[in-house]
Amino acid sequence: MFKNQLVANDIYYVGVNDRNKFKFENSIPLPKGVSYNAYLIMDEKTALVDTVDVAFGDVFIGKIQSQLKGRKLDYLIINHMEPDHSGSIRLIRQYFPEIVIVGNNKTLSMVEGFYGISGNTLEIKDGEKLHLGVHVLQFYLTPMVHWPETMMTFDETDKVLFSGDAFGGFGTLDGAVLDVNMNMNRYWNELARYYANIVGKYGNPVQKALAKLKNLEINVICSTHGPIWTEHVPAVVDYYDRLSRFEGREGVVIVYGSMYGNTELMAETVAQGLSEAGITKVIVHNVATSDASFILRDIFKYRGLIIGSPTYCNELVPDVESLLHKIELRGVRNRAYGHFGSYTWADNSLKRLVGFGEKMKWKTLDISVTEKQGVKADAYNACLELGRQMAELVRIPIIEEPHCV
Repeated sequence: MFKNQLVANDIYYVGVNDRNKFKFENSIPLPKGVSYNAYLIMDEKTALVDTVDVAFGDVFIGKIQSQLKGRKLDYLIINHMEPDHSGSIRLIRQYFPEIVIVGNNKTLSMVEGFYGISGNTLEIKDGEKLHLGVHVLQFYLTPMVHWPETMMTFDETDKVLFSGDAFGGFGTLDGAVLDVNMNMNRYWNELARYYANIVGKYGNPVQKALAKLKNLEINVICSTHGPIWTEHVPAVVDYYDRLSRFEGREGVVIVYGSMYGNTELMAETVAQGLSEAGITKVIVHNVATSDASFILRDIFKYRGLIIGSPTYCNELVPDVESLLHKIELRGVRNRAYGHFGSYTWADNSLKRLVGFGEKMKWKTLDISVTEKQGVKADAYNACLELGRQMAELVRIPIIEEPHCV
């Protein structure tokens, strides 16, 4: 019944789209859905690389059976055990009871822990190979990208990297599965949002993984989410490299909370100062209306960050406070930082924002703006100056991503 799309010689896409899930991991909005990618290699021995969310098990099994046409399914290779990818393992074992489950020691422990499956498995170690016939698969352990068991599988024959969650992004695949056959604009941003929110804490492990893969000739990257990379392989590897090194592009993110409009006016004025100083990438987020996942995406993308908040119950606005925790959790480095705030009778917000910059060890602007009650001329002009000074701090050679918006 199903016509599966060809990825490379004898390699077929058997993944699915999820257009119903409202939030990824029950926390990150999915306005354009998400794909769960899996791949079937048809050789002398057949191998399924990863599975999909069990909610789509019937369609998934149908795609596999349509391709096998009665043949035996010999191997299931598990690159990542998160349930959105491993959820159909028990179902696969039910339909193909003789299948050999391939994974590293930590993977196989999780297979038993999550699904109670322990028999008919093949434990592999870093660098080991599995011969399917024409296709030769080599396994690379990449722990903490972004779970401790994660690994990547490289098809030496066709130079295809099955990368697990690495190089993946949010968004369904709307007909096409290869980057060369689709409009890529939104996928670059969704890759950055996925990285910032899911992988972002693990920059050092990502760097180690990239170092391990650097000598491979890679023609295709098959991630478990988002497009299959063919035309843009060098670009997506470079993008991941820069994100994991916290190398921001020229631009500034302004994040603010505001109860009655005074801090909002200060944010608008800072943005004006940046623009007047020649910064074209100025992204302004109101924490009341911008989900934190989008704010984190932009913080990872751009070099400058300016945060503003009024004093609220002697603290920061709660959504600003929550965002600071998320930034700290991800260990964001190499940012130019500025801050501003307002208060009615107790000036505590600025103290918290100053302390946050010190804790993160960021390069902080000398100018600091705070205003009591309504915004007056001195504070207004100081906000313009804050923007101008930040512009000088972040002005670096512009790095362009292909077709990136």
